[in-house]
Amino acid sequence: MINLHDIRYARLGTQDLEGAIRFATDIVGLQLVAREGNAAYFRSDKAEVRGDTRDHTLVYFEGDPADQTIGLELIDPEDMDTVAAALEQAGRPVHVGTKAKCDSRRTRAFIASSDPSGNKIEILARPYNSGSKFFPGRQVGITNFSHVALFSTDTRRDTEFWTQLVNARVSDWLGEATFLRIGTVHHSVVLMPSSRPGIQHINHQVEDIDDVMQSYYWLKQRGVKIVYGPGRHPISTAMMVYFEGPDGMVYEYSVGVKHILPEQEATYRPRQFSLEAYNGDMWGSFTETEGLPREPAAAAKIRLVV
Repeated sequence: MINLHDIRYARLGTQDLEGAIRFATDIVGLQLVAREGNAAYFRSDKAEVRGDTRDHTLVYFEGDPADQTIGLELIDPEDMDTVAAALEQAGRPVHVGTKAKCDSRRTRAFIASSDPSGNKIEILARPYNSGSKFFPGRQVGITNFSHVALFSTDTRRDTEFWTQLVNARVSDWLGEATFLRIGTVHHSVVLMPSSRPGIQHINHQVEDIDDVMQSYYWLKQRGVKIVYGPGRHPISTAMMVYFEGPDGMVYEYSVGVKHILPEQEATYRPRQFSLEAYNGDMWGSFTETEGLPREPAAAAKIRLVV
C-alpha cells in the first residue's frame, strides 16, 4: 500500500507561459512565488488558515498543453523503496527523479509513474515548504488548493488502482465518476469518465459563499468563460463555480466541502448519486464541458420551451 498524505501540486504545460502567468495571478488569484527557466511556480494557500506551508501548488511550464502531472506527498519519506516495488509489481512505470528534476519539483526525492489511464503522477518524499506569508494576485478569498479531477478511460479499473495500491478511499459516486479522499476532505481526486487521460479541473477552496458569487460576477464582467455554476454539489455539499483557463483547463472555486472524520471512517458508506436526477448541482446549473455533469435531456427540453 502506498500511503499518501495529501495532493501537493499540479504541473501544466503551456505554449503561452506569459499568458498563463497573467491568468494564474490576475484571474485565479494565485501568488507567483518564482520563475525558474521555462517554469513559473504559484502558491494558493494561506498558512494561517490550516497550517499549510506548501512551497507551491501549481506550475506552468513551456511545453505541450497535454503534458499534465499531479504531485502527491508520502506520509513517510522512508517509504520510497516500498513505493517503487509496489508500482513495479502492479506493472506501472517507475522513474526515480534526478537531482535536477527534484530541484525543479522542489522536493528531496520523487518517483514518477502513471495510473492505468496514463495520468502522470509524481510521488514525493520531503517536498519543500515555505514559511512566507501568502500574497494573492487578486483578492479572491482562496484558502487552499484542494483537489483535482482526472479523466479516466475506465473508472472502475482506476478506482482499484487508487484504493488497492494507494490509500485513497471512495467517498461517493456520481454516475460512473468516482470521488476519492486521501485525508478527511470528501475528495482529493475525482475520476471522470472519458476517452483520454489528463487533468479535467483544478479546485481551490475559498472562505465563504460571498467569495464564490463575487468571483462569478467578476469573471463574467471580464469575459472569462463560465463553464458550470454557480451551484451546490449534492455529493460534497460544496457551493461552486467553474471557469475556463489557458489551454482549456477548467478551474473551480468552492466552499463548504464535506469532511469525513477519522471517527467516521469505520461506518462511512459511499453513496451512489444519479447523474440524470441530480446533474451534479442542487440549484440547476448546466454545462456542456467534458467530464462535468451534462444537462439532463428532460431539463434541456424545459429550457427550450422557456
